[in-house]
Amino acid sequence: MSRIVCLTVAGSDSGGGAGIQADLKTFAALGVHGVSAITSVTAQNTCGVDASHHLPLEVIEAQLKSLHSDFKISAAKTGMLATREIIRLVAENVGDYPLVVDPVMVATSGDALQQGGAADALKKHLLPVATLITPNIHEAQVLSGIRIDTLEDARRAAVELGKLVDAVVITGGHLQGVDILFHRGELTEIPGKLLPGTYHGSGCTFSAAAAAYMARGLSLEEAVREAKRYTFLSLSASHAPGRCARVPDHLFPLKREAERHRVLTALEDAVGELLRLPGFPELIPEVGVNLAHSIPLPASLEDVAGIRGRIVRAGDRAVAAGCVSFGASRHVGRVVLAASSREPRIRAAMNILYSPEVVGAAQRAGLKVGSFSREDEPRGTSTMEWGTLSAIDACGFVPDIIYDLGAHGKEPMVRLLGESPRDVLKKLGGILRELSL
Repeated sequence: MSRIVCLTVAGSDSGGGAGIQADLKTFAALGVHGVSAITSVTAQNTCGVDASHHLPLEVIEAQLKSLHSDFKISAAKTGMLATREIIRLVAENVGDYPLVVDPVMVATSGDALQQGGAADALKKHLLPVATLITPNIHEAQVLSGIRIDTLEDARRAAVELGKLVDAVVITGGHLQGVDILFHRGELTEIPGKLLPGTYHGSGCTFSAAAAAYMARGLSLEEAVREAKRYTFLSLSASHAPGRCARVPDHLFPLKREAERHRVLTALEDAVGELLRLPGFPELIPEVGVNLAHSIPLPASLEDVAGIRGRIVRAGDRAVAAGCVSFGASRHVGRVVLAASSREPRIRAAMNILYSPEVVGAAQRAGLKVGSFSREDEPRGTSTMEWGTLSAIDACGFVPDIIYDLGAHGKEPMVRLLGESPRDVLKKLGGILRELSL
């Protein structure tokens, strides 16, 4: 069975967070076979670059010719090309496939990765054969000659660079997370979120992902959007293997998808236990109960599993009206999304009947209690998201339960929050024990 092949032409990062190492991990995570031509070997870590050695031109050329003689390459990316001679050589030896150019000039630490004249060589030799260039604002400033302080400046720089290359995306790590894409004469803003901290390897990861997605057949704009999403997820789960900058977890998106099965299994087990729990039917409100559980770092309701049709009361019994599945809970799902955005370890929630006795029982059980008033809710907001965040902000932490007293046509409600469905059921058990005393 053949596999899509993607090429990276870049430097080696001995610290493993950027360069060839980041590119190959990204290719593997996105389901393509990665091949590489190393241009330079660096001695670096998460704090900086200590030394570098640029490979002889004949060795770089030999790598490229060897790869092209054997593999059908579907897309490629370039990274650290330190000298004019290396840039020209690479430009003369790339094949007829989409080429993403990451114009790496300076490491995260501030150490220079290109010699003088390399920027001019990029513009003269490599950009004309590139499909997409992915500069950050500092690189875009050097290549375009336009100082970038605002989004409008970035738009002008993108248009200017568009005279040299088919498409350009100026990445928005310094532009409130907004990427500026210029392609086929049109400017497109791709919004995003900024993560706090210093990261090593984000540019390499983004450009490698864009190449991988194009190799898989996505359009250029689709590839850029998916690369941004993949990079954000990888950075969301970043770790600090050294003393300085954080590095992406390139496999996190895969781990995240694998977690979906575990989430469904944990939720199914919890629902079965909940239906057998003595005293629970007395706490089912008129609208029913939902128990929700999310994968790590959920981004939307499709990342949160719940019970279709909820749990309802039938006589003195609790009955699940449907099976568990992702996207099945809007209200409790939004509680999970909001709480997780403040504290990622909180990934489960459940609603139960409100009464002063229930709140009192929760307090006697040692649970931390928060609340919000629907009367304070601004227009145009989601009650569950706004109410959850308001209660968390008022407490200064994520409480165990959040309640509100309802409003016209809205039933008062208690929501239990926890790290897992089992954690939520443990807190519910404490409430039930106090109520039965």
